[in-house]
Amino acid sequence: MTVSTTRAGSGPVDAPVAPPKVVRQRRMRPGLLGLAVLLVALGGLGSAFAVASVRATGSYLAVARAVPVGTALTADDLSRVQVAGGQGLSPVKAADLDKVIGKRAAVALVPGTLLTMRQLTDKPLLGPGQQQVAVGLKPSQVPARKLNPGDRVLLISTPQRNATGGGNGSTTSTRFDGVVIDAVNPDKTSVVVYVALAVRDVPAVVALAADNRLAVVLVGSA
Repeated sequence: MTVSTTRAGSGPVDAPVAPPKVVRQRRMRPGLLGLAVLLVALGGLGSAFAVASVRATGSYLAVARAVPVGTALTADDLSRVQVAGGQGLSPVKAADLDKVIGKRAAVALVPGTLLTMRQLTDKPLLGPGQQQVAVGLKPSQVPARKLNPGDRVLLISTPQRNATGGGNGSTTSTRFDGVVIDAVNPDKTSVVVYVALAVRDVPAVVALAADNRLAVVLVGSA
């Protein structure tokens, strides 16, 4: 393509003119486009999760001080705490405070832990004609990895040992039916089991426990 140009003092001159430059449009690679969409989607999910977590925050009841098993709860035993999420947990809501006041601790309540309804009971731990005794055992003498309140146990007397460490030859044993009230581990070498017994059996069990002549057998789980 040529055009005529005119210079000052001269006639028209034919000269070539450069064609206009064409700017090529950049094409978006499909892979990069998919990655961008994925990042936007993940960002939206993250925001939704954060909002859901904040909304799931609630006020629940926690144990403020140690509560022995069998003790009736008071407002001073509990405190209100904020817990976010809570999936897999079943703590008592702070709004249900009036529903738990007066209930008895079915297990020993530890400060700093969330309160659950399974830790409480309306029933008296000791039935009519029963008394509670404590039996100290070695970990190897406990019939289950963990004894729970309400488990039914059988206390069996073991043979008396003489001064030389041998048995006295008697195979007679006495059995006592009991119900577990609680079980605690004061240290790694011992376990204390609190058992509800018939009043008539308490003196004999106390004497046998003092001589370390009791075996505990689990006969029924709560």
